[in-house]
Amino acid sequence: MDKDHKAPYEFCPRCNAELKYQKGFDNTLPYWICLSCREMLINPELDTDTDIIWLCDDCGTLLNVQKGFDESLDEWTCTECGHVNPLGQGEIYGSDDEYQAEMGNPYRGLSDEDMLALAMYQDEHILDDRENIIFVRSRETGEGFVKKLLTTYDQSIYEYLKEHPVRHVPRIIDTFHGSNCLIVLEEYIDGETLADRLEDGPIPEEQAISIAKRICKVLEEMHSLDPPIVHRDIKPSNVVITPDDQVYLLDVNVAKWYDPEKTDDTRHMGTRNYAAPEQMGYGMKASSAKSDIYSVGMLLNVMLTVHFPKEQKAEGEIWRVIEKCISLEEDKRYTAAELIDELDKLERK
Repeated sequence: MDKDHKAPYEFCPRCNAELKYQKGFDNTLPYWICLSCREMLINPELDTDTDIIWLCDDCGTLLNVQKGFDESLDEWTCTECGHVNPLGQGEIYGSDDEYQAEMGNPYRGLSDEDMLALAMYQDEHILDDRENIIFVRSRETGEGFVKKLLTTYDQSIYEYLKEHPVRHVPRIIDTFHGSNCLIVLEEYIDGETLADRLEDGPIPEEQAISIAKRICKVLEEMHSLDPPIVHRDIKPSNVVITPDDQVYLLDVNVAKWYDPEKTDDTRHMGTRNYAAPEQMGYGMKASSAKSDIYSVGMLLNVMLTVHFPKEQKAEGEIWRVIEKCISLEEDKRYTAAELIDELDKLERK
């Protein structure tokens, strides 16, 4: 920004808009973004030798006023939050729109090596109308994968599953951690989601029991880890049935490691109606393996009736099993192994 553009802090040098009439404007502010053209204007009264507004990439604090700040340095550690900010021509934006676009760039902060690795996959189309889930194809082999741009995640779970795959959970191919999100590249499972299948109506009991059992086998493996992984988002759209009738459990972005010492989740996550009460902050316990069993019980009722139990309960002996799964008292629910046994008994009758 030119020094002449700092001059009277009353008119925008780009569009000549009168700043004092813009909502929220105060000539004591260290900088102002013109509401007309989005020019970033620095207050001429600010004690700084630079014409550039330097903001912390992490907390947004104005760096210009921090003691000792000098834009000739290669980097500056924000005195407010401790984030190390690179200083250079590549960090300068001509307008707030440019700055905001870069701040929202999912690839921001990735290394050249990571960018090169991601460039080996061609974006083709989004999946399930979700812009952060993209079907990509390897430029080398033509194989399809899923690329996810996640803002909610536990990176350690993805790193663990990359090295220790769980059967019938999509394989984690690689992860890339940028400034704005975690980018996950994972196996693409071709098939029909349970949500799609339920659009045609209830599922016959024998099939519903079989699907629930196979979900429980995935959970049994996850819950047997040390510490256990709690999935926390079991619902029809996260269950895929392949053309050869294999059942896969998707989306571990809200999964967590179980900690018996915790009495509440740090963040209450899950999908309404499927999530156990403790996942949503009710009760005195954090979510656990039994929280996933609650979700399986809800899912089983929905498969049989296309309704939640409060709207319509499944009929017959299977309701006894569902009722125990969705008990408000976590300790009264089955484990994954116990639920498999119960479902086996129903199949044999």
